[in-house]
Amino acid sequence: MTRYRVLITSIFLKPGDEVDRRLAQEGIETVYSHWHGNRTEEELIGALQGIDGVIVAGDRFTARVIRAADRLKVISRTGVGYDSVDVRAATERGIAVCNTPGVNRHAVAEYTFGLILSCARRLPENLAEVRNGGWTRHEGRDLAGSTLGIIGLGTIGKEVAQRARAFEMRVLAYDLHQDLQFAEEHQVSYVSLEQLLRESDYVSIHVFLDDKSFHLIDAEQLALMKPTAYLINTARGGVVNSEALYCALRDRRIAGAALDVFEQEPLPADSPLRGLDNLYMSPHAGGVTKDARALSGMNAAENVIRILRGERPLHIVNPEVLVSRV
Repeated sequence: MTRYRVLITSIFLKPGDEVDRRLAQEGIETVYSHWHGNRTEEELIGALQGIDGVIVAGDRFTARVIRAADRLKVISRTGVGYDSVDVRAATERGIAVCNTPGVNRHAVAEYTFGLILSCARRLPENLAEVRNGGWTRHEGRDLAGSTLGIIGLGTIGKEVAQRARAFEMRVLAYDLHQDLQFAEEHQVSYVSLEQLLRESDYVSIHVFLDDKSFHLIDAEQLALMKPTAYLINTARGGVVNSEALYCALRDRRIAGAALDVFEQEPLPADSPLRGLDNLYMSPHAGGVTKDARALSGMNAAENVIRILRGERPLHIVNPEVLVSRV
């Protein structure tokens, strides 16, 4: 009987934990290779030799890496995004690409709203004020009556919309695929991207990163926003042109921004974004909760187990690879 080997790189998954025990129940050998930062193609290729499946976070599976993986059958992401994987190359090799959509929807939506509140009420400045020995009260704005524009009304975008309605905000949404029933039930108005940018006091991004969404927010789009508006991005850094955003913030063409994601992660120490006083930044932590991580790890493991059994996984990006095996 074949003994499968699964490589785990997601840093929150450890030997002996629930995921490790679940894989062991299936007779799967686990190999851990945690990596902080970006590993090279050569390093990842070396780690993949003799590996049948992987459970990964942000490792970049380029076409070259995928071609060099001699036994690989499944790439399972502990998250919803899969822009770090060359899905076409994986499909050509018959490798299933799986993800775990929905597991962190509450975590990311709550974090997003924390960033919106930070912009509205200047929470970081007020919290730092007393700690630094001062007592200046930094004036904010009410959320009630203001307009939130949501770019991408998918699973997470809908969670954000519901929270915004609880704060008595007007909610606009832009999405190529419209859920009219949800919009009617939660008083969300679908509009064009241009109208959303012109009318919103806060613009929150919740779309996948692909060829169509890369630099969806560029200098032209930023110019449409109100000078009093804020941009919030907890989706993917590449959706926003960081150079254009830097210029807009530096020149005060918009009031500010809050970013949890960046075009290059980790953000370089010499990034000019670090010098802006109207930009809040965090280290891609939107989905980092104990609850979300536990569920994403187990779902990612279940995807791997089912593929190795020859069964359909919970979630798959390229289902066409299953035709010949399931």
